[in-house]
Amino acid sequence: MNSPSFAEAISRLPPNAPVIGLDLGSKTIGVAISDITLTIASPIETIARKKFTDDARRLMAIAAERQAGLFVLGLPLNMDGSEGPRAQSTRAFARNLGKLTSLPIAFWDERLTTAAVERMLIDADTSRARRAEIVDKLAAAYILQSALDSLKR
Repeated sequence: MNSPSFAEAISRLPPNAPVIGLDLGSKTIGVAISDITLTIASPIETIARKKFTDDARRLMAIAAERQAGLFVLGLPLNMDGSEGPRAQSTRAFARNLGKLTSLPIAFWDERLTTAAVERMLIDADTSRARRAEIVDKLAAAYILQSALDSLKR
């Protein structure tokens, strides 16, 4: 599966179709969605990971409910830009998801995203338990917002 760049995928997006952003963790998947103007990303859900088919079914349901036109997956690159095991795992997830959907799947560099969101939540004096509950969907929103902001540059 050859993934389009984010800008390329956006250029082919149907009118008024929002974009779904995903932060893939080993235990959870953070999910965010853009507005139809592709300006604002909002966190919507954290999926507790089970089997791939269950996770994919939930993602497909969200995409259908929201009439989304694209998935953007955070790609966890190493600090030097190389791809380690987590990035390979993300690419494998995208390949498998791509077999189940006609929606394009693009990647966005997510280095330090979760750390930035954690810092923001700590600065906001969010309890550790609450942070654990919301960090993944906020990281997905952060990833998607970064990608959307790149369109404005």
